[in-house]
Amino acid sequence: MRPRKQPVAMSPSGSPPSSLNIYGAIEANKRRTILFIAVLTLLPAVVAELFGLAIGLPFAPATVVAALAAAVALAIGVWGYRSGDSLVLSVSEARPADRQQHPRLYRTVENLCIGAGLPMPRVYVIDDGALNAFATGRDPQHASITVTAGLLQKLEDLELEGVIAHELSHVRNYDIRLMLITAVLVGVIAMMADIFLRSTWYGAGARRRYRGKGEDAGGALLLALAVAAMIIAPLVAIMVQMAVSRQREYLADAAGALLTRYPAGLAGALEKIAGDKDPLDVNTKGTAHLYIAEPFKGQASAMNRLFDTHPPIGERIRRLRAMGG
Repeated sequence: MRPRKQPVAMSPSGSPPSSLNIYGAIEANKRRTILFIAVLTLLPAVVAELFGLAIGLPFAPATVVAALAAAVALAIGVWGYRSGDSLVLSVSEARPADRQQHPRLYRTVENLCIGAGLPMPRVYVIDDGALNAFATGRDPQHASITVTAGLLQKLEDLELEGVIAHELSHVRNYDIRLMLITAVLVGVIAMMADIFLRSTWYGAGARRRYRGKGEDAGGALLLALAVAAMIIAPLVAIMVQMAVSRQREYLADAAGALLTRYPAGLAGALEKIAGDKDPLDVNTKGTAHLYIAEPFKGQASAMNRLFDTHPPIGERIRRLRAMGG
């Protein structure tokens, strides 16, 4: 017998118990997208400026190097905005879902899209026994939802509905755009920092060419600062990505529960996902933040936990259970 859907417990102001402003989040995410593009574009520019000075370039040429680094980061960010979702789907080995083969999945997505007032996204399946799902794209008109075969096999209808509602909330709140661009720019920063770090060790000749003997101490200090910036920059970018991703998960949980009017459905799905020991074979650190739950099962090292892109799943379940009243 199907459980009866229950009202979601609301605060006196009409907002979810977590006090998250779901509808205001859409505009906030649009503003954050612009902010993060600016910050994550300027970060490689700062690293490039220090790199140029460290290898002995005068200030003006070093600034040109910095401007070029910022331009490259911005260009790759724009490319990521336009095509990054296709790359994510390819890396994840997702294939288009067949309506005849997956009628339950299509029916669930279509019904929830009607309730949410969203256009129908593209639907994909990953042939993997793990339980997971993610949404990607640049806006609701260019979005896709991907689920694993294991999720379809092991979840009940209301649990699957909760997961799809969670992913559609990412679409409606424009989380997909924010996280796609953030992921692309974090990768750019890591790549540039690595290139600059490797190149710095070959800059001794240039430093001798541009600096006098009396400037050796200053040059060494500048080199040390440049190396430190190149190491710290990717960590700062990852920390930004983690902070954004964790808060988005709480928001999507609350918004998904409001959409289905049955928080227990998503809570039950998360409990099954947490208890499942099957790792997702196609997971990568670059795409882990997109999934509904951390995909690195059986790899819970201290380092992996330090850079988790998701809040504790137990806390998410507790909040959802509380919403049920």
